[in-house]
Amino acid sequence: MEYQRDFYERSILFLDTLRKRANNMLEHERAGMPPLLDFKYEKLLDARDFERPANYALLRITEIGDVCWDDCVDLKKPPVIVVDPRAGHGPGIGGFKHDSEVGMAMHEGHPVYFVIFFPEPEPGQTLADVLHALRRFVEEVAHRHPRKPPVLYGNCQAGWAVTLLAADCEGLAGPVVLNGSPLSYWAGESGVNPMRITGGLLGGAWLAHLTADLGNGRFDGAWLAQNFENLKPEKAIWEKYAKLFANVDSEQGRFLEFERWWNGFYYLSREEILDIVQNLFIGNQIEKGLFRICHGCTADLRRIKSPLIIFASYGDNITPPQQALGWIPEVYADTADLKKAGQRIVYLTNPHVGHLGIFVSASVARLEHRAILESLPDIEALAPGLYEMKIDNPTGDPDCHKPAFSVRFEPRRVEDLRQDTSSDAFERVKQVSEVNEILYQTLISPWIKSMSTTWSADMLKWLHPMRSSRYMFSESLNPWMRGVATAAESLAARRQPLGQDNPLIEKEREAIGNVTQSLERIREARDAGYEKAFNLLYRQPEMFSALLQQMSKFAVQQPKR
Repeated sequence: MEYQRDFYERSILFLDTLRKRANNMLEHERAGMPPLLDFKYEKLLDARDFERPANYALLRITEIGDVCWDDCVDLKKPPVIVVDPRAGHGPGIGGFKHDSEVGMAMHEGHPVYFVIFFPEPEPGQTLADVLHALRRFVEEVAHRHPRKPPVLYGNCQAGWAVTLLAADCEGLAGPVVLNGSPLSYWAGESGVNPMRITGGLLGGAWLAHLTADLGNGRFDGAWLAQNFENLKPEKAIWEKYAKLFANVDSEQGRFLEFERWWNGFYYLSREEILDIVQNLFIGNQIEKGLFRICHGCTADLRRIKSPLIIFASYGDNITPPQQALGWIPEVYADTADLKKAGQRIVYLTNPHVGHLGIFVSASVARLEHRAILESLPDIEALAPGLYEMKIDNPTGDPDCHKPAFSVRFEPRRVEDLRQDTSSDAFERVKQVSEVNEILYQTLISPWIKSMSTTWSADMLKWLHPMRSSRYMFSESLNPWMRGVATAAESLAARRQPLGQDNPLIEKEREAIGNVTQSLERIREARDAGYEKAFNLLYRQPEMFSALLQQMSKFAVQQPKR
């Protein structure tokens, strides 16, 4: 009976937490989806007003807690520009809580600037427009801090944008920190990193084009968030809610805090998503030095002279270390070539933290990110070469400073990073994608564009499962949730949680673990099936070479007709 009472109370509080999440989402949308930063700031530049407009803005962090800029900033230290990823969610992951990249940089005395973006892209906005806006931001910060080249901090998707920026801003920027940033999109481990083969199984970039056409020229970031959750559903879907239900008394605040960011879905323009999919995920153009920023300007990673610090994790299945580091042996033939180029590349790895943990984990922020910031002068003083950054922390306390922990840089060889990734299959994916894109653009896209309207795009937005599965718990859309809110309010006053050593609570945890293992096995079987299908289609070209040839002939003939 005691367990039944506790189970019932937790069920009510669990549903009430989902109600609060839905209301937070709706409130955030009504407010215009502002950046979720836990710091006060002022806007310096708004790229929507530029000659080539983009939906980006440059902020200056002015206050951390009760401490203002003048109290904690040391102007002798170089400024830090944190660029958040635009991969479906809104800005704020680098600074949506006190112990974060922004917080650590401010604690270390660096002037901190933050690059945000707005929910809606400018009409026809391209990646070139974004990169030109980012360059203006870097120039502005460099102007404010003479002789102190800014440190560029790029998270996930923003990492490759910052890399392109560093290649385009030679001599303007200081050290570049890439956190969980993919630059080698074809790299990874077979059966372990399925994201790299997804483009091939979907037939290339045409599906992203279709989705953007249905969105009336905009690509809904909710699709990207859904893809992230589907990578490891046992973690991102089942365990997240099971943990909340099992520990609703202590987990509610943390859950709601993170979900405020996770469920803020932003849009990309059709031009942007096509450039990203075609040039990066399918074309792998960055490491080849073929990424065209604008007419007459191609990004060459060998032009980057600023020191590069790469932070990756073996627990990251979205950007595994292979994708973060695999570009190095593609750009530099060997260690001697890297040294001859005068470049310094430092990488460090975490053994277990997940992709988002690289940015949001408080312990990672207090140790790894603090160690990076405190070691910047040492990194700039290194001789050209490749190094692995090792952090020795005998205390085990992440909230410590040097000399409580020490940092050393162990020389490594570029040759040891080379992988046996066969590029032939991915080259075939690129060919199939190009043919399918021509066919879609010629035969189907004009019809979809003619039928898509602002109204139809908004309808698809509200019906998207990543939104509807959240909104359904708000009393604004579901009147029954008012009863849940009333019951939860009365329960909170007399709630007495059952002890964690209760035998039935232990059985519950065991059942949750069994479901997690079952889902993990299903996901592994799914990924293995994806890998087999990919190998059948693209590693045995004779299976489809004749069909591809016919498709190519048909696609080439379309413009003439």
